[in-house]
Amino acid sequence: MTQAALRAVALGGGHGLHASLSALRLLTSELTAIVTVADDGGSSGRIRREMKVLPPGDLRMALAALAATDPTHARWTDLLQHRIGGHGVLAGHPVGNLMLTALLERETDPVAALAQLAELVGAVGRVLPMSPVPLDLVALADRFDPDHPDRTRQIRGQSSIAATPGRVRSVRLLPTGAPACAAAADAVREADVVVLGPGSWFTSVIPHLLLRELGTALCATPARVVVILNLVPQAGETDDYEPHQLLDLLLKHAAPCGGLKIDAVLADTESVLDPAELTRHVGAIGARLVVSRLAADDSAERHDATRLSEAIQHVLDDEPGPEARTG
Repeated sequence: MTQAALRAVALGGGHGLHASLSALRLLTSELTAIVTVADDGGSSGRIRREMKVLPPGDLRMALAALAATDPTHARWTDLLQHRIGGHGVLAGHPVGNLMLTALLERETDPVAALAQLAELVGAVGRVLPMSPVPLDLVALADRFDPDHPDRTRQIRGQSSIAATPGRVRSVRLLPTGAPACAAAADAVREADVVVLGPGSWFTSVIPHLLLRELGTALCATPARVVVILNLVPQAGETDDYEPHQLLDLLLKHAAPCGGLKIDAVLADTESVLDPAELTRHVGAIGARLVVSRLAADDSAERHDATRLSEAIQHVLDDEPGPEARTG
């Protein structure tokens, strides 16, 4: 498989998707980002409540991750990422969120709106929403009451789920039967490699499996499916889960679509406390485990793009790579 021919798809949202895109763009220019559209917090939440458009924040971040680095395009990217200051009604909004909102108002097709902003920043590849309509997340969570840890509550909204003091057990999407972005499903079907994670497991990674057409495409894709585990647990979402349990949650949510085939799992050397257990578990689901140094030198919570790209390339080349363990 040549580098030029590699068709890569990354799914997620926020900083996690930014990490996988930054790594994949070192391997190929045939790159598609598929972005969650259920964010209801911060600037995105304010915009979707007022304007009834797709939440723009994660879409903007994906465009920034794929933006060209020459001076002209870099200036536009810096502007997109600039947050308006002060204390007025626009305070805190990234300029790119407002620009994308205007384009979403003007265009009937959000894919066309994103293409225009991608052209402005000279983006490598393309950015697509997982759905053409805004979505809401509803989670089932437990462990709120120490005397009744199995008692559950429903929590609605991405920001509320991320902040819950309980443990999230499952998540679903509203509206029921919402459509997937047709171009996103097609990209998954035609990909050579599909990357899930890192990122907020219940609010950025799993939701892609919950749209019928996109979930079916993910479960049926002939591409190599690579799951990238997070470097650190996320408070409120995954701090009570071991890495192998997160894989089980991914597979459980994919079951209605026919079952997800995972080919490789990438993990950082410092984040795997029990490598033997994770190796056994990954082997049991028919996948390969690659454990190597993935974190940046200046932050244990941020993936290094070069290290992550090298780990993905090892999987594509069927090489174990340095420090790798296979399951």
